[in-house]
Amino acid sequence: MATIQGKNFIGYALSSEGEREFQAYAPATDSFLPEAFHCATIGEVNRTMELAKEAFDAYAQVPAAKRADFLIAITEEILALGDQLLERATLETGLPIARLQGERARTISQLTQFADLLREGSWIDASIDTAQPQRTPVPKPDIRKMLVPIGPVIVFGSSNFPFAYSVAGVDTGPALAAGNPVIVKAHAAHPGVSDLTAQAILSAARRTGMPEGTFSMLYDDGFEVGAALVKHLVSKAVGFTGSYKGGMALYRLAQEREEPIAVFAEMGSVNPIVVLPEYLKNNAENLGKILAASVSLGAGQFCTNPGLVFITKTEGLDLFQNSYKAEILNTPSATMLTAGICKNYNKLRGEALEQANVSVLAISDKHAEGDNQAEASIAMVSGKDFIANPKLHEEVFGPFSLLIVCENTEELYEAVSHLKGQLTATLIAEESEIEAYPKIVRQLARISGRFIMNGVPTGVEVCPSIHHGGPFPATADSKFTSVGRHSILRFVRPQSFQNWPDSLLPDELKNDNPLGILRLVDNAQTRDSI
Repeated sequence: MATIQGKNFIGYALSSEGEREFQAYAPATDSFLPEAFHCATIGEVNRTMELAKEAFDAYAQVPAAKRADFLIAITEEILALGDQLLERATLETGLPIARLQGERARTISQLTQFADLLREGSWIDASIDTAQPQRTPVPKPDIRKMLVPIGPVIVFGSSNFPFAYSVAGVDTGPALAAGNPVIVKAHAAHPGVSDLTAQAILSAARRTGMPEGTFSMLYDDGFEVGAALVKHLVSKAVGFTGSYKGGMALYRLAQEREEPIAVFAEMGSVNPIVVLPEYLKNNAENLGKILAASVSLGAGQFCTNPGLVFITKTEGLDLFQNSYKAEILNTPSATMLTAGICKNYNKLRGEALEQANVSVLAISDKHAEGDNQAEASIAMVSGKDFIANPKLHEEVFGPFSLLIVCENTEELYEAVSHLKGQLTATLIAEESEIEAYPKIVRQLARISGRFIMNGVPTGVEVCPSIHHGGPFPATADSKFTSVGRHSILRFVRPQSFQNWPDSLLPDELKNDNPLGILRLVDNAQTRDSI
């Protein structure tokens, strides 16, 4: 079994120049674990980035099939860690083993899907316009285009997903698949898990002959290392999942560079749910149970947690409220990821409950054993008061949701019109109500990346059709997803090749297409030059 090193992983080597150390924290027992983790120095940052720069020249040329083998080797090394990885994760996060088993499986699936994508090949979006030397009045040149990697990518590990959004997660997988070296800034909330996962990636890199510097990982329990990575001239893109404050800080750093770079930041969401009258009348009691389960899932520590529920004063409202309240009261408290997250949850929940005309609907009275416990909570406010108070539009990260009771559907439409961009929006309605309330439907579609009908936002399917992103401020760029095969598009750019001899073209663009990659070929004789 692997031992936890506690040092920075630079290329294939370990380094510990830094004198500053920190320890992993066990939230369930409010205690620190024994291992010391070394914060990286600026010297180590610079050495890491220079190594990544050298690696890019070689790694970008590694055939896609071999990069696929590398990704599969990562999955094998992660699985080979067995229960050691899961047990360390539950210590550092307080999450139950069953949840972590599912998340590990999702991480393996993500990497496997990118390996399959590399072998299939159409993701490069190759197109070929052959030459037309006889075209008049101007001959047409031979032009061929494909997607190519951009260079070293900085990945910030996320606090709430120690596997799927961390060292080998939704940013690292597609960045490596595209042909870019990756430098991870490990999250200080789960350094031991990050250590073990980094060892797995480096072991896979050695096994498959990847260039030294293809992957590195640095520790820090503050902001200095992350800022230095983003500002370094070698960096070409950033992947981040976390708070609005953190995402915008990185975005500003990236824009202030001499060469600005893209920051693909997922920055939170209140994921509004709108319940229309007819559905409420027919399904009030069951709806209360469904929403309570979604709000409290995983101690509410999901970016898709349903933070706002909009409803109207209509038949079924009392039954729904009673059901919703009963389920929340009966929901045991749960351990939050860190003491800081738990403290912030209680602070933000308290601020929300202190707002004018906000009333408590239910707070769980089943306190489980352990430290850093969060009680599931729901509150209620009128549509009029919600519209007038922007403070109530903000995310409370944790098992909290606000029920907005509107006088009618006109007020409901006005309320959702005040919302900013979201990862998800959910419409709970009978099919016949879709045509009856088109303005509400269109507004929810405009502000969301994933528009759900008669479901809950928690649970993000990893598949080609998923879009996990949304209009600002949910993400920094709504055109891209952080989940699914299309997330690779964040870390590539288009490049055209004009009048290159076939023998010198990338294999993907050659006439005989030795890789068998699907391409768009245009031999039209009627095109005019631009």
